[in-house]
Amino acid sequence: MFDDGTPIYRQIADQIKAEIMNGSLEPGGKVMSTNQYAAFYQINPATAQKAFRELVDEGVLYKQRGVGMFVADDARERLAADFRERFFERVLAPLVQEARQAGIPLTAIIDYLQNQEGARK
Repeated sequence: MFDDGTPIYRQIADQIKAEIMNGSLEPGGKVMSTNQYAAFYQINPATAQKAFRELVDEGVLYKQRGVGMFVADDARERLAADFRERFFERVLAPLVQEARQAGIPLTAIIDYLQNQEGARK
């Protein structure tokens, strides 16, 4: 399950986020405990704890003392907003800069994208 390129805690957090986005984990749904996660994936519980702490800090999960961890009601919206923000920063900002350098007006890019959307319908 885990690759060598990314820290395991990061991969766990990303996996939980993906499960929220694809509907496998629903708002209010209970998430495996850190000990269950550690046992299932045969990892150090501290590693799982780090991933869960990060998700709590991001507002994706919340902890009910003595009960467990749960998916926040607005987790999917938070994740979608974060994805959009990163998409604009990583994909569109460089695209706009490159288009400007090439002398391509932004209206031409918009027209192109609208034509692509029309072709898909």
